[in-house]
Amino acid sequence: MIRESNIKLKKPQLSASRVAAAALALADAKGLDALSFRSVGKTLSCEAMSLYHYFPSKAHLLDAMVDICISELKWPDASLPWPKRLKLLGMEYRAMALRHPGFFPFIAVYRMNSRSGLTILNGILEVFAASGLEVERRARHFRVFGYYLVGACLDETIGYVKGPSSADPVPMEDAQVLFPAIMAVGRFFGSEHHARTFELGLNILIDEMEQEVNSILR
Repeated sequence: MIRESNIKLKKPQLSASRVAAAALALADAKGLDALSFRSVGKTLSCEAMSLYHYFPSKAHLLDAMVDICISELKWPDASLPWPKRLKLLGMEYRAMALRHPGFFPFIAVYRMNSRSGLTILNGILEVFAASGLEVERRARHFRVFGYYLVGACLDETIGYVKGPSSADPVPMEDAQVLFPAIMAVGRFFGSEHHARTFELGLNILIDEMEQEVNSILR
């Protein structure tokens, strides 16, 4: 009979994908400020220097983390009407952001100029091209779409509720009297309302785009 104390468990082998996944989990849990080769190495029970075998710099590691996030996006069926495809992409983007709240602020300002990043942007622009608009107008629609997605997802992951507060906030009882318009709607700002608010905004945005397309191409 083999005694349990004599059993030696082999450590899982390191790989680029395992290192990137561990780094992403760390960033999501503790934020970007906690991310370093040393902290990732500690998570994986290995020396920080061993990680350089897979990623020559932190920038390369961050690229791999971005690739994981964007690879999670599910592309809608190309046979669907372009407004439906845009809505599905918007919902996919929000879901990805919420899965990676600690890392999303990096994605929000990351220049998608890698092969995988450009593939994503090109795919989204092909959806806008399917609207039939001329290139300048669909470029503006694409930018507006990005403004909404990034802004909304930043607000939900690290935004207003988690932001800095005034050193001298107005007491609730005073706010009820002095700022009734704010207090009347405040109960709808909680996280339990985020999904409905996001979808409403997305619908309004895409409906307006569709109306403009129809008026131009009529």
